[in-house]
Amino acid sequence: MLEILPFILGPAATNAYLVADSTTGEAAVIDPAWDGAFLFEEAHQRGWRIGQLWCTHAHFDHIGGIGDLVRLLDPAPSLALHPADRPLWDAQGGAPLFGFTLPPAPAPDLDLEQGLALQLGSLRFRVRHTPGHTPGSCILYCAEARACFCGDLIFHHSVGRTDLPGGDWEQLAGSIRIQVYTLPAETRLLSGHGRETTVEEERCNNPFVRT
Repeated sequence: MLEILPFILGPAATNAYLVADSTTGEAAVIDPAWDGAFLFEEAHQRGWRIGQLWCTHAHFDHIGGIGDLVRLLDPAPSLALHPADRPLWDAQGGAPLFGFTLPPAPAPDLDLEQGLALQLGSLRFRVRHTPGHTPGSCILYCAEARACFCGDLIFHHSVGRTDLPGGDWEQLAGSIRIQVYTLPAETRLLSGHGRETTVEEERCNNPFVRT
């Protein structure tokens, strides 16, 4: 069974997701946005072992907790990011442009790519490459849990911005139509900001990208 704990963290009110296979206690953090020590403690209190960090993209408000979190974990976790976002990662996700400095963090050691399977206990997540918000944006889909972690690709009745470096509106709209709207209608969409929604709700009512 997949357990999902969402936390709103950091200066941009980013959704970080602590997820675990409740049978094995194996855990991952999707977008360790901020407050790495807080995420560590939440897992520790539940007896969960964080072994993987999965980044949907490399904007600073989605990676700001990684440095502190990694320092508390032994053994060190695997850190996954699409290689197209490595230049953004190397620039601290743009943090200096907004007056922030992120704690030092190790380089990603797992390249996300279209179709890659990420295993968490008995649960499998499939990577879907969804450029548009950033060149390396990805979403993570767990069919068993009927859940998709969308980063900043799509929100409840909204979509990710494309006016930052590397953003592309046509790519973003295409990614939503091809990679999100083709998922089963009941799939939960857990985004990087705001409330969760479903594929059916966005296919029918998202004013920015129509089917």
